[in-house]
Amino acid sequence: MTENCQTSSRMPACKSTAILATLVMLFAASPPAYAEDSTTSLFDNLVPVEDAAVGMAYIDPEADFSVFKRVKMLDTFVAFRSGWQRDQRRGSRSNRVSTNDMDRIKRDVSTMFNEVFAAQLEADDGFEVTDETGDDVLLIRAAIIDLDITAPDTMSAGRSRTFAASTGAATLYIELFDSVSGQIIGRAADRQAVRSAGSNVTWSNRVTNSADARRMFRGWADTLRGFLDSHYTK
Repeated sequence: MTENCQTSSRMPACKSTAILATLVMLFAASPPAYAEDSTTSLFDNLVPVEDAAVGMAYIDPEADFSVFKRVKMLDTFVAFRSGWQRDQRRGSRSNRVSTNDMDRIKRDVSTMFNEVFAAQLEADDGFEVTDETGDDVLLIRAAIIDLDITAPDTMSAGRSRTFAASTGAATLYIELFDSVSGQIIGRAADRQAVRSAGSNVTWSNRVTNSADARRMFRGWADTLRGFLDSHYTK
């Protein structure tokens, strides 16, 4: 089956399909908390977006995106690549990553993602970011999964330790909802690797890690903003 997968510069189609199916089931078991009495349909009415700028995208063809002038973002879920901590603990003891380190990184990544998306969506008289729901509010729920930081910056004895690195990558899974009805109207998945000029990835310390992550998140946010501006907003 693997040899039949279609690939792109972003992520293999078969892998993105598997990721999408897994996360749909995960989120189906835990619907958004914004509408206690609504029933969210995670499977109905979505069709593939042709020539999508991301690895995989689906929308509800009946949805009118032009009504949305504001956006509300739920906290972003973050998960490391399976076995990431185990792999980091191999070799030198100075490379050991604790569970506390992982929890801190996940919190930082979640906060940074929401900050970057909010800034890009608001830029140039764009969408107002709000904590409210309403007829003009698009709800965004995102997850960063398969997070793979080759050189995590951990804290030890009050000092920041720097590790050599060669790559960093993550997969975005994002869902768009009508904030009033709870109906899902869009879903997408995309995988990106952070690469500097010369194809070297710079995850060497907290500063460079943050800069690389922000660049990746900004690219995703610009893609969503362009999608909404070009096709659905008036």
